[in-house]
Amino acid sequence: MSPTSPARRLRLGLPRRVFSQVLLMQLAIAAGVAVLATGLFLAPLSDQLDDQAMRRALAIAQTTAAQPEIAEDLESTAPRPDGAVQTAADRIRRASGAEYVVIMNKDGVRWSHTDPDQIGKVVSTDPSDALAGQDVMEIDNGTLGRSARGKVPLRDAEGRIVGAVSVGIEYDSVRARLIHSIPGLLAYAGGALAVGALAAYLISRRVQKQTRDLAFSDISALLAEREAMLHGIREGVVALDRGGRIRLLNDEAQRLLGLDGEAIGKPLDEALGEGRTTDVLAGRVTGTDLLTVRGQRVLIANRMPTDDDGAVATLRDRTELEQLGRELDSTRGLIDALRAQDHEHANRMHTLLGLLELEMYEEAAEFVGEVAGAHRVTAEQITEKIRDPLLAALLVGKATVAAERGVALDVPRDTALPDRLVDPGGLVTIVGNLVDNALDAAAGTRHARVEVAVRAEGRSVVLRVRDTGPGVPAQQRETIFTEGWSTKEPPAHGKRGIGLALVRRLAERQGGSARVGETPEGGAEFTVVLPEALTEPELATTEEAR
Repeated sequence: MSPTSPARRLRLGLPRRVFSQVLLMQLAIAAGVAVLATGLFLAPLSDQLDDQAMRRALAIAQTTAAQPEIAEDLESTAPRPDGAVQTAADRIRRASGAEYVVIMNKDGVRWSHTDPDQIGKVVSTDPSDALAGQDVMEIDNGTLGRSARGKVPLRDAEGRIVGAVSVGIEYDSVRARLIHSIPGLLAYAGGALAVGALAAYLISRRVQKQTRDLAFSDISALLAEREAMLHGIREGVVALDRGGRIRLLNDEAQRLLGLDGEAIGKPLDEALGEGRTTDVLAGRVTGTDLLTVRGQRVLIANRMPTDDDGAVATLRDRTELEQLGRELDSTRGLIDALRAQDHEHANRMHTLLGLLELEMYEEAAEFVGEVAGAHRVTAEQITEKIRDPLLAALLVGKATVAAERGVALDVPRDTALPDRLVDPGGLVTIVGNLVDNALDAAAGTRHARVEVAVRAEGRSVVLRVRDTGPGVPAQQRETIFTEGWSTKEPPAHGKRGIGLALVRRLAERQGGSARVGETPEGGAEFTVVLPEALTEPELATTEEAR
């Protein structure tokens, strides 16, 4: 094998770098344009010089024919080298710089010529058009070679044609003028080519900077890798230009944000609408690992500016993790409640054992009945008013947790909810979040109490959760529904500030509302209205029959 590294071997053909290829192509284009422009200029220039020479010859011929003495001498003298006509023609030829001035009679016999030996002979070219009264311009060959010619009729004093005048301009002088103009033209073309080469170099240097001196094959590979990476990762990626328009959305971002490919090119506010998600992606809310809610999804967003004044935002789906965290919090609460109940149960067992040892059997039976009845009454009260099993089970569990934390959980008499919920899971989420917050607010206060009232109004469900906590200041009653807002310490599994945002989002998804007010005692009162939350009674009966 050759010791020379493959990277250092001489490469034939075009260079690989974008900078070099662009420079070569632009130089080739500039040179081609210069050559083409020069050729296009030279082609009409030759025709223009020929036309100018022929017109000059015609003008000299017309001036010669306009002298009356020439026509008189033609008729009155013989064609001689020292004749009056030859003398006048030589004078005009020398004065005008023409190659020849030939004066002929109607038979085409020369009375003058540059070569005296040709005087008295018939002209070599056809003079019939000039003798017929026409002015003639042409490029033709004669006894003196190729020339630009002008021929006019010669008339006497009475206007009769008595002959013709033919004037020739040497064609070599016309060609010399053309050749003489070429260096100047090439100088202009070279200057234009130099300016084009400099512009091509500057543009290529800019391209080199923007492409970071990569080869076309490298750029193609990077694009292929980028496409595979963007559409293969399980994080959403949103790229924005300097005007805030979406220029890239990978598959995961489309899924998380509920967008499609038509959103590309649209402003962020138009594609997503108003809300915290738009503010986070647009950079109006700053920070790292920002929480936001889109639909029913809890997202973690991070935004990084780019060199072109745009930005790239990444999105991670925390919905399942957040649900697991909340379930973990609920499980811990239930474990604490069970632990307390276990301790209380042990005390009750000791009390019961003491009553039995003292042979106080009636008191022991009464004690057992009271303990068992208290729990049964609570469960029966809730299930009688709330017929949906999921929501009833949630409130029974929350009542146990509330009792452990020293908070009374009340369900008012006017509570009534039939088992006709369209989305039981959504209502369970709403009630669970509001009750948890109410228990946190009421715990530790005097006469701690949480009231949960649910009632049906036609097909709508109205939920009210009251507590005896410190309440929510008026200036914060809209802020508390913002993702990430919370007054509590973050739990071990992540961040807070999601529950109330989910409550409002779930309510608004069903066309309802969620708001907070103040109770007469100064605590917080949350009201959630869910229109169309119940099915029609006839439909529910039919489904039960099936």
